[in-house]
Amino acid sequence: MSPVSPLRFSVAPMMDWTDRHCRFFHRLLTRRAALFTEMVTAPAVIHGDRDRLLGFSPEEHPVVCQLGGSDPRQLAEAARIVEGFGYDQIDLNCGCPSDRVQSGRFGACLMAEPDLVAECVDAMRGAVSLPVSVKCRIGIDDAEPTVMLPGFVEKVAAAGVASLTIHARKAWLQGLSPKENRSVPPLDYDLVFAIKAAHPTLPIALNGGIGDLDRAEALLAPRDGVRLDGVMLGRAAYDTPALLAAVDRRIFGEAVADPDPFEVVERMEPYVAAHLAEPGAKLGQVTRHMLGLFAGRPGARTWRRILTVKSIESGAGLEVLREALDAVRRPVAERAAS
Repeated sequence: MSPVSPLRFSVAPMMDWTDRHCRFFHRLLTRRAALFTEMVTAPAVIHGDRDRLLGFSPEEHPVVCQLGGSDPRQLAEAARIVEGFGYDQIDLNCGCPSDRVQSGRFGACLMAEPDLVAECVDAMRGAVSLPVSVKCRIGIDDAEPTVMLPGFVEKVAAAGVASLTIHARKAWLQGLSPKENRSVPPLDYDLVFAIKAAHPTLPIALNGGIGDLDRAEALLAPRDGVRLDGVMLGRAAYDTPALLAAVDRRIFGEAVADPDPFEVVERMEPYVAAHLAEPGAKLGQVTRHMLGLFAGRPGARTWRRILTVKSIESGAGLEVLREALDAVRRPVAERAAS
């Protein structure tokens, strides 16, 4: 394993989405992108089912565990447990705006407590040898981002944070849903570049509003002499995972062929079979992450329909995945024969 910071390209942590099945699937599309877990709270790590919460496949590396919490001692203990599971990096969530997160005093509301965040970072760094990073917003509520963000970054940088991922939108903690918080507040990329200019040695990645690799490449290019260290994609990478197939070539400059989506599905079969052998396992727990793989291709709608409808049926197995794949292969074969 090698440290993944700075994060040149990563797939964002997304609750209920970036679980271990999703990450294994994404890893078949890109070897180099950093993959984040869903956020898991420090108390859950300490007191909960650790294998269920933290278990992952060795193929997922480089993989980052995102923790939620605000108690330095709890976070330090959780960080030690996470390190024991073999993760490459630990990230502290200071960006999620949901009510549930706020009630636990973590997520975006922590941007109002930079001294506490710095204390948390320092405690985790003292407990593990892994890099400790932070994901945050540019600000919250009525606070002025050009004041809040620089002050926040100064504190966490002084605490020795390994890298920052900045979601370039303000988070409104009251009055907007988490979904609205992904699109309603305006993006401010200029502020993120300004922060990088002020902290040239601190690895900084940008998140928010990046819908494709063209946009990602543009944001990785120098702007007035300032170059960001990375970009993070969320929904775009999840909804259209095929874009990940070009990441190693376009973002990391590797002289490799993009993975073929048909071969990716075939390579998923042993993983799916192993999952289905576990007690209580269901096909849909894996295939729900694969729905967008053929977006824009002939047969994509049938692929989605078969997986959506048949994967949740009792006893659904690999035959459903193969049927859905044949539905996409058929138009390709017909076009080649014409």
